Amino acid sequence: MRPRPQLRPRQPQLRYLLLEERRYPEADLARLPNVAAALFRLENAQAPENIQRVIACLVEWLAGAENASLRRAFVVWLKRVLLPARVPGVEIPNFSELEELHDMLAERVKTWTQEWKDQGRQEGEAKLLRRQLTRRFGPLPSWAEERLGQADEAELEEWGDRVLECRSLKEVFGGSD
Repeated sequence: MRPRPQLRPRQPQLRYLLLEERRYPEADLARLPNVAAALFRLENAQAPENIQRVIACLVEWLAGAENASLRRAFVVWLKRVLLPARVPGVEIPNFSELEELHDMLAERVKTWTQEWKDQGRQEGEAKLLRRQLTRRFGPLPSWAEERLGQADEAELEEWGDRVLECRSLKEVFGGSD
């Protein structure tokens, strides 16, 4: 349906600017001392150390009573959105100020880094095993995909060994034909 010409003057004329946060290199963003750059850096952070560095900048930049509501907004977003997505399954202690979060990260960053590495390694093992199983036995049924998605590291290793010897998909997962 085409808009009526008489309504054209009443139609909103919106202009916008699209920013693709992932297109800005970390080095460029790190040189910009503003909260928009900090937000982009947090969104793009691939390691807890990077998050910790950005939060240290925010603590410095947002000091003062006039920035209390902005600090609070960052705290809520970090606690409810960013950290649960970056460190799934990890209990995040309660904090109400950026300084508290920064101190907590200083204590836990090494533990979280190792957990991220372990999770990435396990995801990689599952991906490789999925490729091998598909190549050997054809497209995987949903039950096999589900097992792979729920497997721990020991199961993935055991199935990885079996894929070389077993004659059926069920046999790889410990069943018999």
